[in-house]
Amino acid sequence: MRIGDIITGTISGIQSYGVFVKIDDEHQGLIHISELKHGFVSDLNDKYKVGDTVKVVVMGIDEYNQKISLSMRALQSEELGRPILHKHFWTDYRNKIGYKTIAQHKNAWVKSAMERISEKKRKNSTFL
Repeated sequence: MRIGDIITGTISGIQSYGVFVKIDDEHQGLIHISELKHGFVSDLNDKYKVGDTVKVVVMGIDEYNQKISLSMRALQSEELGRPILHKHFWTDYRNKIGYKTIAQHKNAWVKSAMERISEKKRKNSTFL
C-alpha cells in the first residue's frame, strides 16, 4: 500500500473526529472528519454505519506508528461553497459609476470598429 492508492475498506468504528476503516486483516486507517466530504459534516452517525463498505484514497502513512490517513473527499468532485441562493447582477448602487464609463467610450469604440470593417471591405474589393 502506498500514498495515492485507491482502496476499498469496511467501516469499523465511528468517533466524533472521524471514521475508522478496516483495510485488511493487518491494517486500519482513519478518515478524519475533514476528509469525509466537501463542506460541513453535521453528524457522522447519520451518514456512516459500522460495516459499510467505502472507497478511499491513502493520504498518508506514518512510518513510526503505522497510522494510515485516508480520504473520501479526494474522490469526490469539488463543490465550491454553499449553493447560490441569490444571483447578484451588476448594479451601480455601490459606486455610482456602473455603465457611465462604458457609455462614455462606447461611441468611440463603435466608430473605430466600423472604420476597421470599412477598411477591410475596401481591401477585399480591390483584390476581386
